[in-house]
Amino acid sequence: MSKEILNEIKNLNPSARQNLSYDKLAEIVKTLSFKEKIELSSIIGYPVFARMCMGELRHDFVLIQDGSAVIIENDKGEILLQCRADRDKWGLPGGCQELGETFQETIIREIKEETNLNVSQDDLQLIDIVSGLSRLNTYPNGDTVINNTALFYVKNYTYELKCDHESKKLQFFPLDKLPSNQNDLDLIKIYKDKKIYL
Repeated sequence: MSKEILNEIKNLNPSARQNLSYDKLAEIVKTLSFKEKIELSSIIGYPVFARMCMGELRHDFVLIQDGSAVIIENDKGEILLQCRADRDKWGLPGGCQELGETFQETIIREIKEETNLNVSQDDLQLIDIVSGLSRLNTYPNGDTVINNTALFYVKNYTYELKCDHESKKLQFFPLDKLPSNQNDLDLIKIYKDKKIYL
């Protein structure tokens, strides 16, 4: 029975999934095993799922999110930025960690989802773990979060760039000609400061 419920939720569009009522979600979650709760969290997306479980306080609570971001560099030394669909800002490819994922698994999944590029874990290089108030972020729906971010670097990748539903545009930029409306100034500064060692 719980497999049927999970499949029903999976077949909903993202907006319908995120708008399940707290009471409906509580009713569903109480029937699931531990592994099924992790699966439901992955279907909805962990941060959204966590907020849905908070009921009426979900937008008034500052959530700590763990995730990964990546500097993808091309042969010209340019870095890839993504103009997000939910706001008119450029940022690095990346996203939130799902339950049970390593930071490496998170960034490999996010790179594929957001850019269509394939990356090997062996080619990922950890630049830094970035945390604190420089990672404070607010979203159009009213959510406020602090993102603890594993920042990676990669130069080797395959396939062609292709936007997903989260992106308006993907583009490589020279470091001295980055767009002014950026979302990840702190991460890019760390990359610039450590670039000599990569």
